[in-house]
Amino acid sequence: MEHKFEQKVYYADTDAYGVVWHGAYLRWLEMGRVMWCETTGNNLIELKNNDIVLPVTNINVRYKASARLNDDVVITTKIEKFNGFCVTFKQQILSKETGKVFIDASIDVVAIHNDGKLYRKMPSPLFEIFERALI
Repeated sequence: MEHKFEQKVYYADTDAYGVVWHGAYLRWLEMGRVMWCETTGNNLIELKNNDIVLPVTNINVRYKASARLNDDVVITTKIEKFNGFCVTFKQQILSKETGKVFIDASIDVVAIHNDGKLYRKMPSPLFEIFERALI
């Protein structure tokens, strides 16, 4: 299952050189993961209320090209790997107009309790959702 959404590059997303500031890409990647979860029926606030928090444990971002002011970008999110404990999201940020890849990213996420204790296995129903997403 892949989730896509579009984002326009605004002035606040750029640096003094008129290109997208590296932190803006991270915000868009997070938006993509949150939206992916929501499309599976898992609102992060409801998960937290059920003692499940999904922190990022590793981010690998390859900056391939720079988006610029007023560009329209497409953020894609899908599950790359799941081992029952950790899920890896594969994400890209591309030019809507040309398809050029700006960002390639892999982000690892685990599940913890609200008190910070690690789940030894991804809690249900997330386990089943991540398993099905690999098919």
